[in-house]
Amino acid sequence: MSEGYTGVKFTTVFKNKVPPHHPDLALLKEWCRIFHEKGLAPPYPGGSYGNLSFRTDRGSFIITGTCIGLKDTLGDDCFVEVHDCNITAKEIMITGIRPPSSESFMHFTIYQNRPDVQAIFHGHNQHITQNAAKLGIPETAEEVPYGTLELAESVKEILGTHNFIVIKEHGFVAMEKTMLLAGTLASDWLEKTV
Repeated sequence: MSEGYTGVKFTTVFKNKVPPHHPDLALLKEWCRIFHEKGLAPPYPGGSYGNLSFRTDRGSFIITGTCIGLKDTLGDDCFVEVHDCNITAKEIMITGIRPPSSESFMHFTIYQNRPDVQAIFHGHNQHITQNAAKLGIPETAEEVPYGTLELAESVKEILGTHNFIVIKEHGFVAMEKTMLLAGTLASDWLEKTV
């Protein structure tokens, strides 16, 4: 997390400019709160370092919007449903009223390559990222700018069947079959570092 947040690096295409609706949104909001409280998504002015998502049965995924403070009381309008990504054009097609998280390309790439993954929780905690090698956590090869296709590709390169990885000098990604398992996995790794 060596650079400050400066915004998204793609074009948002609004298919439907209304907040997404899904019965699992309440659980995602709860995990956003937990990530803030545990220091897994530290705040910055105007938002939090971290983004959480879950896959829907509609072939899409719902993710936190950009510049969302995870400690806040979150309404449905703080979330975005991503329907598709055009990697070549750097476009993301969504339902929502704000752009999706800057790491939407990474979430999209993981969901495309891991049909078993139903929830992706990306957070930032220096205890985890600085101890990846000592803890035996798979780590991307080099530091790349956040929100880029290069970052998504670096994650894809080490993805394999791993459910927890570290993005070098950046953050971690917990990927599981449920939000509960993804959140618990991140929390368990945090406990191993303190």
